[in-house]
Amino acid sequence: MDDFIDNLPAMDLMRSEKMTFVQLIIPVESAHRAVSYLGELGLLQFRDMNFDKSPFQRTFVNQVKRCAEMSRKLRFFKEQISKAGLIASTRLVMQPDLELEELEIQLAEHEHELNEMNSNSEKLRQSYNELLEFKMVLQKAGGFLVSNKTHSVSEERELDENIYSNDNYIETASLLEQEMRPGRSDQSSLRFISGIICKSKVLRFERMLFRATRGNMLFNQAPADEQIMDPLSTEMVEKMAFVVFFSGEQARTKILKICEAFGASCYPVPEDVTKQRQITREVSSRLVELETTLDAGIRHRNKALTSISFHLAKWMKMVRKEKAVFDTLNMLNFDVTKKCLVGEGWCPIFARTQIQEILQRATFDSSSQVGIIFHEMDATESPPTYFRTNSFTGAFQEIVDAYGVARYQEANPAVFTVITFPFLFAVMFGDWGHGICLLLGALVLIARESKLSTQKLGSMMEMLFGGRYILLLMSLFSIYCGLIYNEFFSVPYHIFGGSAYKCRDATCSDAHTAGLVKFRDPYPFGVDPSWRGSRSELPFLNSLKMKMSILLGVAQMNLGIVISYFNACFFRSSIDIRYQFVPQMIFLNSLFGYLSLLIIIKWCTGSQADLYHVMIYMFLSPTDDLGENQLFWGQRPLQIVLLLLALIAVPWMLFPKPFILKKLHTERFQGRTYGILGTSEMDLDVEPDSARQQHEEFNFSEIFVHQMIHSIEFVLGAVSNTASYLRLWALSLAHSELSTVFYEKVLLLAWGYENFAIRLVGLAVFAFATAFILLMMETLSAFLHALRLHWVEFQNKFYHGDGYKFKPFSFATLAEDED
Repeated sequence: MDDFIDNLPAMDLMRSEKMTFVQLIIPVESAHRAVSYLGELGLLQFRDMNFDKSPFQRTFVNQVKRCAEMSRKLRFFKEQISKAGLIASTRLVMQPDLELEELEIQLAEHEHELNEMNSNSEKLRQSYNELLEFKMVLQKAGGFLVSNKTHSVSEERELDENIYSNDNYIETASLLEQEMRPGRSDQSSLRFISGIICKSKVLRFERMLFRATRGNMLFNQAPADEQIMDPLSTEMVEKMAFVVFFSGEQARTKILKICEAFGASCYPVPEDVTKQRQITREVSSRLVELETTLDAGIRHRNKALTSISFHLAKWMKMVRKEKAVFDTLNMLNFDVTKKCLVGEGWCPIFARTQIQEILQRATFDSSSQVGIIFHEMDATESPPTYFRTNSFTGAFQEIVDAYGVARYQEANPAVFTVITFPFLFAVMFGDWGHGICLLLGALVLIARESKLSTQKLGSMMEMLFGGRYILLLMSLFSIYCGLIYNEFFSVPYHIFGGSAYKCRDATCSDAHTAGLVKFRDPYPFGVDPSWRGSRSELPFLNSLKMKMSILLGVAQMNLGIVISYFNACFFRSSIDIRYQFVPQMIFLNSLFGYLSLLIIIKWCTGSQADLYHVMIYMFLSPTDDLGENQLFWGQRPLQIVLLLLALIAVPWMLFPKPFILKKLHTERFQGRTYGILGTSEMDLDVEPDSARQQHEEFNFSEIFVHQMIHSIEFVLGAVSNTASYLRLWALSLAHSELSTVFYEKVLLLAWGYENFAIRLVGLAVFAFATAFILLMMETLSAFLHALRLHWVEFQNKFYHGDGYKFKPFSFATLAEDED
């Protein structure tokens, strides 16, 4: 049997690629080129030999800092291009390859030029904004001053007649009214401050002025005619022009401080109208000049950014590669005396020839006098796991890796998951109408694969696109299972011929009927459509789907145990075959394999035996007569034998393996312990590290407890896992009943009305329920349950999942936003 297994052809996905541990001794002059070529190949995973050093203590830390600085500059250019509203050019521009030093100089020059242009632009923009604000203040404040003069002349007579005649007025009048009273003002004259402020601050600004001057001020405001751009945020801001009338130097100082605190800009406005008009003309002329200068500066800046955008993608890619190369070089051990770098890592065996050719080319291209030494070594640690996948198998491999990465060279569940996962999903989702909807969605994603793969997608869309082939297989299996269930949006069809049953009365669903009567050969494929709507529909479909779930579950669990046998054969572990595989197969099939046999016999013979009764009394009263529950001759003695085998299998799993391991360990290390009694440590050094490590780590009690836990878990899991597969029946029933409810209680109910609007609403509700509940929520539910069945019920029979992924140094895997 072992020879037959060894002679089977190799499967790329069944077991991970064979790996080898290699050492590289690279001269300094060819190190950078060699690592660059290895990054292009992407088949060597370096091991960090300087793990005890901080990033700042490594050899090439300065080069890494330079690359990080260049990355910052490139990100700055990208932000400037995006802020300017330009689109980065995808057109290839012929440019000779640059060295890192030349690129660093170019980027520094471009950054200096851009910073200068930005600084000049900000200064011009600030001057432009100030002049624009000044112009608005001149227009608005001039109106305030003119209206104030006419208003004061018209009110002088009224003030003289009514208020100024009062002798106590001097003590109670406000400063502004005192100034306006002719002939009675003190030494201070009426003054004003004009300016402009953000509209959102006006109310608080006015309140603060009122409190600071104790009401001895007059505040006039008017909205600005234009919005003004904020130079920092580049957003358009609404502003208000204001004029504050006051009296006294102390009030002026307070008002100026408040203006400064609120960010208000103050501008001097002359009281003379002629001067106002003259200044307004000068400001307008200056604004036109500044606007022309700003436009010219923006055009020059956009031209510079456009020239940068032609090379930006290439430069970013180059800097990312250089940074990755120096990060990798920092993982190597630098030997100053020998002028070489020593590196270690893992590579697949099939890639050895390619790596050697790459290293020879790097030696030749760098004109090095000394070649790169590449040789294999023994390693004490477990190799990484590497599966060669494609766009189809990659998604299924991700499902398995989400549970745990396979141990090196152990059987890969993804090989079986490709078929079993979409099939178990379809068992719960079986409806060929819904399956067609999923198929259309999957075909759209596959048809636009080349376009979508180059775009940045949202998290939900990216998940759907990554699982497009999973969705394709799930939809195809859903159509297949839907044809077996004979459900098209819960409606049965006579696709494969007429029904084998007819009703004895007018309707099969009537409570007074005797049910269905068979009058011809069985329906050729799937469930007979006459069961739909009959009185016995639910009992029949429940029985069918429940028994089918048990059969599928027992078959998949047996498959998992069989795979553990192939694992044991591959790793030459006869102990696992004799004391794990054999008792597990006996225990599972003595109970649930026997139950599956009874289900098949009952289907084939049409017996009325109660399988619940048979299985319960197999444990409670194994020697009692079965009576009408007997399905075949010799069933009772067979049940007694199977029960005894199941009882024997439990200690068979528990006790032999720990004691045999202890015996083998004792025989292997017999006599070696005498070396420890010597005073010299030379004897200890002779013993291999792996043997000494195993000798020290062997702990019988720990191994026995582990085996006991494993045995108890399997025994209890055989029952719970079989029951867990009943979720196939439950979710299939729930999906079918939900579809029936939406069809009968929404669509048919609305179609019973003659009103077109009611029919349209009913159709819309049915479409919404189908799309969002059945095609989205039910799909997600069935997907998660199928995931659970694979991760727990199937993979725990053989899959360790405690390995680690092979992560080679590769430029292809560098992220866009890495830095």
